Formats: sequence, structure tokens, C-alpha cells
Amino acid sequence: MKKNFLIFAKTSLILVYLVIIAGALVRMTGSGMGCPDWPKCFGYYIPPTDIKELTWAPNRGFEEGQVIIKDEKLWVAKDDFTTGQTYDASHWRPYTKHDYADFNPTHTWIEYLNRLAGALAGFAVFLMAVFSFAFWKGNKKITLLSWLTVIMMGIQGWLGARVVYSVLNPVKITLHMVVALLIVAVLLYIIRKVKGNRAHMIYDPQFSRLMVFALFLTLTQIALGTQVRQFVDEQVGELGHHNIDDSLINPPIIFYIHRSFSILVFVLTVWLFMLNRNKKLGFGKMNAVMGMIIFEILSGIAIYYLDFPFGSQTVHLVIASLLFGLQFYLCMESAEAKHSKNIL
Repeated sequence: MKKNFLIFAKTSLILVYLVIIAGALVRMTGSGMGCPDWPKCFGYYIPPTDIKELTWAPNRGFEEGQVIIKDEKLWVAKDDFTTGQTYDASHWRPYTKHDYADFNPTHTWIEYLNRLAGALAGFAVFLMAVFSFAFWKGNKKITLLSWLTVIMMGIQGWLGARVVYSVLNPVKITLHMVVALLIVAVLLYIIRKVKGNRAHMIYDPQFSRLMVFALFLTLTQIALGTQVRQFVDEQVGELGHHNIDDSLINPPIIFYIHRSFSILVFVLTVWLFMLNRNKKLGFGKMNAVMGMIIFEILSGIAIYYLDFPFGSQTVHLVIASLLFGLQFYLCMESAEAKHSKNIL
């Protein structure tokens, strides 16, 4: 069971990152309201592909909970019935979570795939937790953290519903992203502990403290970036997608904070990179972190100066999420080096 546990733990980590990628794609394409209800999509387990499926018609069967769009509003079937020749309002109730009632099949299926990825990740995490009982006698922490991850995935699903019901409230979107990264951190911790302490690096107090600070800055940057992205979405809603290059002409103060922090993160990463190399601490993943920081900044520059090239926003967020995972892993390696008494 222990061997299978590690397989499910790694699969869960991959799937959670897949959910982050899918979420970034949802944001890039503006598909966040592709499914206006939750957990179903327009009341269907498999979403519609044509507006006709969401339009009232005579002699058509509906099941309880299915949705139509009528008079620019969403209406939910109260029961199972077949329509007559005229519309009967007694079979329908208004959808009251919000008043968003648009249908775009592309947006709908992008959001649906995002939810599907989330469901697969949740299933993998649940299986990981079931197999974690193999560690109960020897290491209860692994079992407890595994079930904590299940709870966190449940909270993440609940937050996803709140995001939809709020019609993409910026604070709820940011919290949704932060919880996803916390799940990543817990999964990485579980995987590292199950694999065992194999630290061969050298512990340096300065490097360790700076790495924790860098991790905090990255998490802050992701939260700030999510807020900037929401501002861009709002501007695009007003100006139109064809004028997306004008969305940052008069950016909010949070944009300048986000941009300034990127300079601080870069300087701090260079400092860590030089410490690791000059003191020969042995943290090999520091090279990948340095490369990611450079690529992250370049993607940010492309977004601002090249008017949002296709895919640049998704790449920007995904790299930041991978960077967070690497930095957290380096923090764990540094802590293990200290406990192993491999001290400089």
C-alpha cells in the first residue's frame, strides 16, 4: 500500500497543477462564467454545445434542475415534464444565485474541462488518503496530512462555487488560487516525507531565511497578479477584447506594486543563486528557480509591452505556480540539511 500511496500522491500533485493550468486557461479566455451554475453546467452533467439545448421549445422533455435562457434570464426546471404548445411558467423557477445569463459554447466547455480536472484531482487525493492508512502506525502525520488535503480539496471546490455565484469576485478568485498553492505545498511535503530525508545539501542560515522570504514574496506576487488580471478582465469587458492593449493604459496602484515586487524577487533570487554557488551548498534546484524567474519576468514584459500575446497570461501564472512549488521544496531541503547537521 505504501508504494501505491506514493504513486497517488505524485498523481495528485500533477493533477492539481493541471487544475491550475486549466484555471489559467479559463482566465485567459474569459470563460469563468462558461457554466453559470455549480457543480452542474446549465443543469447538465455534460454541458450543452448548442443554444437550442437552452431554449424552450414545444413537445420537449426536461428533467428537474435543467436550465433554459428566456428573456435574458436563467430558469430552472422544477420537475420532470414535457412541454406543451405554450410556455407554462409553473414548471420553472428563476435562478437566483446571480443574473448572468449568457451562453458561449467555447467558454462553457473550457470551464467544464477545468471542473473535470478538479474532479479528477479530488478523486486522486481521496485515493491517496485511503492508502495513507498504511502509515498510521509508523507515521500518523502522513495520514493526517493526507486527509487534510482531502478537506482542502473540498474547501477548494466550495470556493469554486462561490467564485461562480459571485460572478468572478476578485477576492474570491485570489483566495481560490492561494488555496490551490497551499494544496501543492502540503502534497510536496507529504511526498518528501514519504521518500525520506535524503538531504546532501549544506545548511546555511542566511540562505534558509532568504529562501523563506522569497517563497513569501512569490505567494504575494501571485495574489497581486490575480488582482491585476481581474482589473484587465474588467477593462476588457468595458472596452472589448479587440482593445485589450488599452486595458493597462491607466492601471491601478496594485499593478505598480506587482511590477516593483518583481524587481525585488529577481534581486533576491540572484542573491540566493550566488550564495548557493559561492558557498557550494548543493541546492541544485536553485538553477531551475533562477531560470524560471528570468522567464517569468520576460513573460510579464511581453504581456505589458507586446499587448498580451496569445497564451502569455497562462504561461505567466503557470510559471509562478511552478516557481512556488520549487521554492517550497528548497525550503524543505534546507530544513532537512539543518536536521541532518550538514551545517556550513
